[in-house]
Amino acid sequence: MSVAPKFAATRLVFGTPAASSSSILPSRHTIEVYLDYCCPFSAKIFRTLQSTVVPLIRENVSWANSVELILRQQIQPWHPSSTLMHEAALAVLATAPEKYWDFSAALFDEQKEYFDANVVDETRNATYKRLAQLAERSVGVDAAQVLEKLLISNKPNPNGDLNGGNTVTADLKFLTRAQRTVGVHITPTVVFNGVMRTEVSSSWTGDQWKEFLSQNAV
Repeated sequence: MSVAPKFAATRLVFGTPAASSSSILPSRHTIEVYLDYCCPFSAKIFRTLQSTVVPLIRENVSWANSVELILRQQIQPWHPSSTLMHEAALAVLATAPEKYWDFSAALFDEQKEYFDANVVDETRNATYKRLAQLAERSVGVDAAQVLEKLLISNKPNPNGDLNGGNTVTADLKFLTRAQRTVGVHITPTVVFNGVMRTEVSSSWTGDQWKEFLSQNAV
């Protein structure tokens, strides 16, 4: 599935596909990882991708020129604060897209701070404030700019709507609709070249990923 231009920073592209002398455009193998910032298994696979798989791809010229990695934000509603974490990622994406992957790493590193027991007694806007502070502390994005995109007013918006959301609500709806289109439900889910690969596990080692790429990224 393609990526809308405004979400371009969710892609990691490592090189340039070989040019073709025909009218057929060069293309890449696509690894799409559907992850929930509030999911421990998503955190596990993200860390493996970041520490092992991305360096493997960068170091292999063939893979670097033929593989791209896409982070697909997948909200799991049984984690109530998941929505707020994903909104924070979208706020950073809109404010400083070059910091998106680093902030995603920070969200996974700090995810326990947003587990049920740690948010149940605070308001939604209070959680947003903590997330905005995390953005500033972890990747240097101004907390006020992030918070401005997240805060929910306790008054009707200019149209009289009491359920209007915040400035990233439309983006969140778009991503949710896209996920439902392809039928992804749980995290982590890996899709390779448009096909769901259920054998890929959050417990995979670097060697298993290397074997997978050797067999498939050809």
